[in-house]
Amino acid sequence: MSAAPDHRPTFARAGLSDRLAPWLPLLLVPLLMVFGWLAIPSTSSWLTLTVSGLAMGMMIFLMASGLTLVFGLMDVINFGHGAFISLGAFVGVSVLLALASWTAAASLPLNLAALGLALVAAVLVTGTMGWLFERVIVRPVYGAHLKQILVTMGGLIVAEQLILVIWGPAQIFITRPEMLKGAVTFAGAALEKYRLVAVALGLIVFLAMRLVLRHSRIGLIVRAGVQNGEMVQALGYRLRLVFIGTFVAGSALAGLGGVMWGLYDEVITADMGASLMVLVFIVVIIGGLGSVEGCFLGALLVGLVQNYAAFLEPKLAMVSNIALLVAVLMWRPEGMMAVVKSK
Repeated sequence: MSAAPDHRPTFARAGLSDRLAPWLPLLLVPLLMVFGWLAIPSTSSWLTLTVSGLAMGMMIFLMASGLTLVFGLMDVINFGHGAFISLGAFVGVSVLLALASWTAAASLPLNLAALGLALVAAVLVTGTMGWLFERVIVRPVYGAHLKQILVTMGGLIVAEQLILVIWGPAQIFITRPEMLKGAVTFAGAALEKYRLVAVALGLIVFLAMRLVLRHSRIGLIVRAGVQNGEMVQALGYRLRLVFIGTFVAGSALAGLGGVMWGLYDEVITADMGASLMVLVFIVVIIGGLGSVEGCFLGALLVGLVQNYAAFLEPKLAMVSNIALLVAVLMWRPEGMMAVVKSK
């Protein structure tokens, strides 16, 4: 005699752990912050390190978000992404140097206007470069990952050499706008003004990306293209244009992040983008390929872990992000919030 069917709703039959599993990654950042608060003896030091970690994470997110979208939608492994970071930094810093009277003025509106113009210039130049990069280098190797790695790495090397030709081989040192120097005191902690601006900008970009992807027609097409590109094309949408737009947007975001990171370090070099690609790839892999939300969480985790580790045990700071990558992949090999594609 067969057993009676279970008429309970699916969510009732599912185990509690199965229902909570998709939301567990959202708890990692607050749990890590609580751990840092318990491990760091001074609350003011913990607050300073936390803001620094969040600022670092936001800047990494700016650079990594475009890469995760490009891979998720276009299935392109773009090792040349670092070129857009370097180019954006040089373009933005050039604008800031040209507006030295604005950045040196003790006026927050003038300082923010100079920074805004630098960001806009970086976005426009790197977005245009992204369009050329996709058309000349990436388009001929769609669907061939090994060739993509080789040609995009070659594109990165060529871009670095062009930067050296235009701006010269010397490092360029840059000071932050006058009103963004120094720190403000809150609860006994010294919070750098520039890091607070970086946190705000990163949060604005994340919310804007989420709004576009979740609540607009183009966002719907992008998300559908990530999951099942063939079906989107069958419905009559020109996915190729979406590919190009996504690549341009990803390149522009990398340039935006490059400017912010250049001011964060206060020095820029032609190979800074290539150096940062290690952190960018760690964030993209931790978050899950194609997931903007996962990329955001991964970037915050990387920033917080590196800052906490550097304070608690400086020798471990260099390997802390690799350890985080290993831990996350052992828990979720596909990343924290990977996008599942239809077969």
